[in-house]
Amino acid sequence: MARDDIVELAPLVGISAVISSLCCLPSIIWVLFAGSSAIVAADSLSNELYYSSFRYLLYSISFVLLIVGVILFFRNKGICTLNDAKKNKNRIINTTLMVFSLSIVVYLIWNFIVLELLGIAVGLPWEDSAFWNN
Repeated sequence: MARDDIVELAPLVGISAVISSLCCLPSIIWVLFAGSSAIVAADSLSNELYYSSFRYLLYSISFVLLIVGVILFFRNKGICTLNDAKKNKNRIINTTLMVFSLSIVVYLIWNFIVLELLGIAVGLPWEDSAFWNN
């Protein structure tokens, strides 16, 4: 995979990770702008979003975004027909697996380390439920 391909696909991976973590990110932003008076409400919001079906909706949106992004990426590279796809089968499979694997890794790091630490730093009561305490 060429360096240009990686640079072109990196925003897709990052955006999908942010979309997948929209159950926790709004709470942190809310506390940052509203101050400590919003901690209880922000924690309630993140719990409501994380433990409901909304989280799976975000995962689905992120998954669809990845699929559309990979399709558009290959179409921009001139792979538009099934014959073109058959000729470039290995490249398509390897790139798609790399994009989906990186998206999962970036999501896990972003959501369960970065956002967790940011939430704790702004005062959200997430430390007891952090993955390193379980």
